[in-house]
Amino acid sequence: MKRIFITIFIFIINLFIQNPCFAIKIGLQTAVKTIGIGASTEAVIIDANTNHSICSLDAMKGYEVRPYRNKIAIKYNGKYYKIDSDNVVLKTEKEGFVSVKNKWYRGNLMIQNKDGKLTVINNVNIEDYIKGVLPSEMPSGWETEALKAQAVAARSFALANLGKRAKYGYDLNDTTEDQVYGGASAETAKTNQIVDDTKGIVLIYDLKIIPAYYSASAGGQTINASAAWGNDLPFIRSVPSYDDNVKKNGHGVGMSQHGANNLAKQGYNAYQILQYFYKNVKFARINPEYYH
Repeated sequence: MKRIFITIFIFIINLFIQNPCFAIKIGLQTAVKTIGIGASTEAVIIDANTNHSICSLDAMKGYEVRPYRNKIAIKYNGKYYKIDSDNVVLKTEKEGFVSVKNKWYRGNLMIQNKDGKLTVINNVNIEDYIKGVLPSEMPSGWETEALKAQAVAARSFALANLGKRAKYGYDLNDTTEDQVYGGASAETAKTNQIVDDTKGIVLIYDLKIIPAYYSASAGGQTINASAAWGNDLPFIRSVPSYDDNVKKNGHGVGMSQHGANNLAKQGYNAYQILQYFYKNVKFARINPEYYH
């Protein structure tokens, strides 16, 4: 395999992003007729329109929620009770997890009645979101430097795409259409530490966070964005993907995950890997105030 040579310039600056602490909204379910919710600790349902507390939920107990006309109904002690709101929030009373889709999530759950069906949104801090993305998008047993590169790419992709699915009331969904997100149920100690080690670091081009596209493998050569979507991007270039041993899987634009892992095995660090797959990029750190 031909050796690659990269000159590394790590330029850490503070980026100011105008968002609250719970910085990203992830669509977990859209237009469904019923959901099951719960929490690991005592929790409360709040009317998002008035910020008034509606009812308390017991820890480790399941509850069914349905749309009721233009409002919401919850099954409580075997009976359905109407909630006089079309938009509620499930929030734990103390540190804990909320549950839907048989998974645990950090942050809060927003439940909305839209045209007689429910939309469920996880309102979560960006770093907690990345903790649920990293092991869902890349095996936790892979090389540490490849996982670091994936964490930075995933964070960059998310922040560059805030509002992408605003018509549904959230930023991104939890599938391969955006990024696979398994919530707290997907987390591992190793990948959580990697997210902490790269906290706030993103890829920038022309002082803007880039949507750092990636795919599982490019089959030996990544492609320019125009080959996939019709328009080129200045931070994307076609390069050998170092994944010749893997069949192409995905769009092939940007970083090859298998290629990143192979380069990490050769001794390249996360920043070298990223500057290889993305052209003329620098690294920035989100301003610490963003997290408070």
